Amino acid sequence: MIVALAVLAIADLVVGVSNDAVNFLNSAIGSKAISFRTIMIVASAGIALGAIFSSGMMEVARKGIFNPSEFYFNEIMFIFMAVMITDILLLDFFNTLGMPTSTTVSIVFELLGASVAMSLIKIGVDNGSFGDVVNYINTSKATEIILGILLSVVIAFSVGALVQWVSRLLLSYDFEKKAKWIGALFGGFALSAITYFILIKGIGGTSFADQSFDLIGTVTIKQFLETQAWWLVILNFLLWSLISYLLMTLAKTNIYKLIIGVGTFALALAFAGNDLVNFIGVPIAAWQSYEAWQASGELATEFGMDVLASKVPTPTLLLFISGMVMVGTLWLSKKARYVADTEINLAREGEAKERFQPNFLSRSIVRLAIGISETSRAILPSSLNQKLATRFEKPVIVLARDKTYEKPAFDMVRASVNLMVAGILISIATSYKLPLSTTYVTFMVAMGSSLADKAWGAESAVYRVAGVLNVIGGWFGTAIIAFVAAGIILALISFGKGAAIAILLFASVLILARNYISYNKKSKEIKAEDSLQKAESSSIQGVIEESADNISNVIKRSKKIYTNSINGLAKHDLNLLKKNKKQGAKLSAEIDELRDHIFYFIKNLDEASVGASNFYISILGLLTDITQSLEYIGKVSHKHVNNNHKKLKYNQIKELKEIDQKLEEIFSNTKQAFDDRSFEQIGKVLNRKQELFDLVSQKIEKQIERTRTDESSPKNTTLYFSLLLETKDLMKAIIDLLEIYYQEYDGTIIPARVME
Repeated sequence: MIVALAVLAIADLVVGVSNDAVNFLNSAIGSKAISFRTIMIVASAGIALGAIFSSGMMEVARKGIFNPSEFYFNEIMFIFMAVMITDILLLDFFNTLGMPTSTTVSIVFELLGASVAMSLIKIGVDNGSFGDVVNYINTSKATEIILGILLSVVIAFSVGALVQWVSRLLLSYDFEKKAKWIGALFGGFALSAITYFILIKGIGGTSFADQSFDLIGTVTIKQFLETQAWWLVILNFLLWSLISYLLMTLAKTNIYKLIIGVGTFALALAFAGNDLVNFIGVPIAAWQSYEAWQASGELATEFGMDVLASKVPTPTLLLFISGMVMVGTLWLSKKARYVADTEINLAREGEAKERFQPNFLSRSIVRLAIGISETSRAILPSSLNQKLATRFEKPVIVLARDKTYEKPAFDMVRASVNLMVAGILISIATSYKLPLSTTYVTFMVAMGSSLADKAWGAESAVYRVAGVLNVIGGWFGTAIIAFVAAGIILALISFGKGAAIAILLFASVLILARNYISYNKKSKEIKAEDSLQKAESSSIQGVIEESADNISNVIKRSKKIYTNSINGLAKHDLNLLKKNKKQGAKLSAEIDELRDHIFYFIKNLDEASVGASNFYISILGLLTDITQSLEYIGKVSHKHVNNNHKKLKYNQIKELKEIDQKLEEIFSNTKQAFDDRSFEQIGKVLNRKQELFDLVSQKIEKQIERTRTDESSPKNTTLYFSLLLETKDLMKAIIDLLEIYYQEYDGTIIPARVME
């Protein structure tokens, strides 16, 4: 079990960093203020330093949730094993979804769930009262955590929105053109807040804080920070304001970049210094329990765990190794960046690919916000409204919609506010011993500043609010799932002993491997060469060239989707039809994305090529018709087999195969024509259009005759006619698409490769 817990600790570090990297990377990555390499170096330094100073926080896993004196060694080990297995699976699940969750809440509720389950088993064996569970559990801690969730969500969002609104009002979007003293004051305020945060949260919660120096008298560092808080804040502000002014004046330093760099280091330091316990606190407590039991010479079922109530320092070597694992994960983990993308996209300025679908609650919240905004504008004088509006006017940048990835998700003012406010709130909470989660604070501050900065416009508000609600729902779900899952796994381990542990560990490895393979497969699908590309060209010839690539990809995928539908019906293969249905829906969604891009495409056209917009819109319309037909064919085929209806008759399958073969020839010839840009071949395909329509019409007539004579299945008849009629619509859309291209080719526009 000790060896297994050591391996689980490393695995938990990996999945934990993948989740919590979102806390300290987002502001720097989203603002693009400093290079990604620099961001990673700064964050790595913060993590390495914070890990070494984190020894004092390990007490949470030892005695923070349960009363160790109430348990024997074997029971404690069962609790620790159940917690680690649950934690890895839970965090990996959220990482795979790309959803940030709190590792603090996870570990606390896992410890709580496993401890409660163990307590109930002990009470049941002793025929005691279930009300005695309070003797085993530190119930006040669970209450604090739940209150901490609510406080984090409300306070962080509200303060983040208020500070961002005031900051934008003072600095506007032309903040770099403001007087240097304004930037210096902002820098002084932000850097002093972040520095105080480093002192309180990054160092104040570690074992290092219990040391004392002659310079500060006989008190410890922690006591000095608490008693001299106001003087530290004032001196910090004056010192950093002066430094900021000198850097801006003499060294021509961009103070906002400095704020973002220091803030990233501070949050990384605090993360490693305080959250490392969430990943290795339990295994270290288990190892120390094992050493104490081994030295005692008693039976595992009789050795009480009072030893956990005392403070035991964690070896620095273990902390150093843990820090190196965390740094390595930060550099190598793709999931860490996937989780970070979720928050960045929710906070992004302007449009982005929305991951979340709007719901009733998000729509209601947006309507309420619009109502409040309209009411406030009606109350305030028009002159004041105009002045406020000018402070929030965004600079106009001529950039095509498809190149938004080159722009930062938000500017340096918002990134600075996110880091500054998160630091202030966590520092205040730490000094007052309030259990605010780092994840909750950083996320909600970012969402509040996004709202105040008008990043959530009419085009995106319902999606962004829905995303925030999904993440918050996931936080509460984390607590419930962690509690229940840890309790169930503890029960299995308690009754199954070694065999149960072996099976659970094997199952965990399989699940982690499956999630890893699934994630890699999903990543490859996103980067697939057949993915459709948005038009970038500003000329009609460029649009024809780019559209040809998209059409070639659509034709290639259409051929596969149609053939799989027919083969799935022929074999009655439900799995093939299910996958095929998803492929049809995916292709349709990509076409919808291209349609959503039309506004930006038209804006990007040069004056001489405005006519290209009509051509492009027509192409998208016909591609939509093609994908709708394929999606319908895939849907009805899957529905027929999924409902266990009768198989299509041999003659029906044979006729569909014949149509599929003809279509495959058309698809192949069409794809070849667009790949080679040899549009003369399109004419050859068009010459066969009547042959195709006649073939489908013949099959329709045959089915009518069969229905009147020997057909006995209404469902088969309905399906067959649906397939034939939709195939006819599919053919018509393809032919119309080819004719549009042929007409353009037949005119004055001849692509370069054809001329050669």
